[in-house]
Order: sequence, then structure tokens, then C-alpha cells
Amino acid sequence: MKKLVLAYSGGLDTSYCIKKLTEQGYDIYAVSINTGGFSNKDLKKIKSNALDLGCKYYKSINSIKNFYDKIIKYLIFGNVLKNNTYPLSVSSERIIQAIEIVNYAKSINAKYIAHGSTGAGNDQIRFDMIFQILAPNIEIITPIRDEKVSRKDEIKYLKSHGIKIPWEKAQYSINRGLWGTSIGGSETLTSNKNLPEKAYPSKLSKNKLKKISIEFKYGELIALNGKNDNPTKIIDKLQKIAKEYAIGRGMHVGDTIIGIKGRVGFEAAAPLIIIKAHHLLEKHTLSKWQQLHKDQLSNIYGMLLHEGNYLDPVMRDIESFFVNSQKNVNGKVFIDLHPYRFDLTGIESPNDLMNSSFGDYGEINNNWSANDAKGFIKISSNAHKINRMINHKL
Repeated sequence: MKKLVLAYSGGLDTSYCIKKLTEQGYDIYAVSINTGGFSNKDLKKIKSNALDLGCKYYKSINSIKNFYDKIIKYLIFGNVLKNNTYPLSVSSERIIQAIEIVNYAKSINAKYIAHGSTGAGNDQIRFDMIFQILAPNIEIITPIRDEKVSRKDEIKYLKSHGIKIPWEKAQYSINRGLWGTSIGGSETLTSNKNLPEKAYPSKLSKNKLKKISIEFKYGELIALNGKNDNPTKIIDKLQKIAKEYAIGRGMHVGDTIIGIKGRVGFEAAAPLIIIKAHHLLEKHTLSKWQQLHKDQLSNIYGMLLHEGNYLDPVMRDIESFFVNSQKNVNGKVFIDLHPYRFDLTGIESPNDLMNSSFGDYGEINNNWSANDAKGFIKISSNAHKINRMINHKL
């Protein structure tokens, strides 16, 4: 038998891959990379299904902490939102999953790696790029992409082999992780339809205003509502609190790596609250030039990550900039939770640059005179005066 490691999610595509590749003579080692969103019950069910489908061995690798340390931390430092909307929930996961799959394949001397991506999405590029860079001698097998198999054909094939898991009842494709949940359905294939209420995994169950606080130290999460914990647990706890208010829903429209426009729904209460809270704290604690350059680098970082370029050395360079920028990003952010939305109400920080000893904006100047202000304005306008005089601009 030919030893093959399959990136197994437990969904229809990778289940089809197990049956198809086993039939083709491969020895299947199915591996799920847990980047959050799985309960113990979920993992047991995924393992049971994988073994029932015919894989030789199943393994679940917990990579939640690794996911935070290698990626999420920098997405928070950079306040990264793709197209100012999407917290890169799925694309960020795929990078870590691909790296873990390669490491496992090498550890068992597998000659083949497989994934269930289609030929029309971004995941095929993210997986293949990581696999090719880190394991150029391992052959990549992609049945769904190579055979252009439809979802309907996959279900028909599995049923013909006695597999009767009711995938056709799943109207929406749900991908849960620590950094948010993506949602795909017929509506996301159009430009004019929105996802209905039933498509979102979390339902509105709280209507009463809830006040919370998040605390950061050197830009990293250290406490929720005054209770210290590690960042991954804070993210998980905040998600459980905020999802009851149906916060964090959205529809992302963007340019895919393969050049077509793509649309996906998402639910990411904790990521959006954390990024916006962190950004507010930075407005109080960073200089305007730090903020300007961070905004530019954040867009570049998010785009490179989204398109699978995580292993390019420039990513480590940008991460170093992010880390250095966080030395003074310390303090609490106060947030009000309402149905479907949240408000950032203020911050407390020992590094708050909004210091009244220098002056209160729009009120009084404490550290400069009226003449100082007039002179500053006069010098600042020189370049504009010269340009207008020379070029006779109206």
C-alpha cells in the first residue's frame, strides 16, 4: 500500500477522498488539525467516521496554542481585517493546518499528501504552496480538483459504497475555528442575496445591555472582565458571551487568489471585538506615525497571509515591527454589548497619550502660547503659499 496523509475535516469532500483514495490503493492516514471550534464529542465523531470510511489510521492534532502564537497574535497586533471587514478566519487556519500536516507526513515517512480542495477556491493554493515549499519530495493528490467532482456526485458515490451520512441535509457549509466561523451557502454564490437568520450558528438569546472589559499588556490579551487568563481561553470565553447577542455577523466580498470575486458569510464576535478594542487602545498609546505605518503594513500582512505567502521572510520582518510597536499598548478597554452590535466606550491606560497637562483638545492650551500657535501655522502654510504663488492656482 502507498502511505498517504489526508488533511481530514470530517466533511463531505474529505470523506469522499478517503473512500476514493482507498479504492485507488492508498493507505490513508487521516489527520484533523484542531484550530478551535471542535468539542470532544465532535472529535470522537470525526474519528469514528474516518475509520468507518476505511482509513488505516486517524489522528487529531491540537494546534490551538500554535495557531494563536504563530498567527492570531499578529492579526491582533496589526488590527488585520481583510477589506476592512473580514478577520481572516479560514485563511489563517489553513496555513497552520498545512504546516502541521507536512510535519506529520514527514514524521511517518509518507510519500503522498492529499486534501479535499476544489479547483475554484483559495484553499488549494494555500495547501499546495505550503506542501511544495516544506516538502517538495512529497506528491500532492487532490481528487476533487483533478476529477472536477460535484457535491451531488460525491454523495452519489458514497451512497453507492454503503455510506449514508446525510450530507445533502446540510444546507450551509460551516467552518468553525478559534478565530471565527465561515458560512457558505447558495446565497454566497450571488451578489444580491444575504444569509438568512437560520444560516448563522449562533442565535440571538440576550437583549439586555452587558458591560465588559478586555485588558491588554504589550498588545496581548491578558484579562477579560478583570480575570486573568491565557489569550486562547479569553478568546473562547469572549466568543461564548458575545455570540448570545448575535454580534460579529458579516458578509465578506473580495478578490480571490485565482482572480475571481468571492463572497463568504462569517460569524466572528470575539475577533471583531478584540481587534476593534485593540485598535482603540492603540489610538491612545501610539504616535500618529506608528499608526500610519502600521495601517500600511497590516494591509500587506493580511494580503500575504490570505494568499498563502506565510513562509516569505517579509512576514517575519513585519511581525518584528508589530511586536516592537506594542511596548506601550497596555490597559483596559470598556465595551457595551447590545443585540447585533457592540460599542467601545473608553479606555484606561498608563500609556495614554491623551494627557491633560499638555492641553485639552478644543479647550485650552497649557504648554504653548497664542504666538507659538500663530507661528506654527504660518510656517506650516509656507509650502502651500509658494505653490499657489508660483503656479497661480485658484
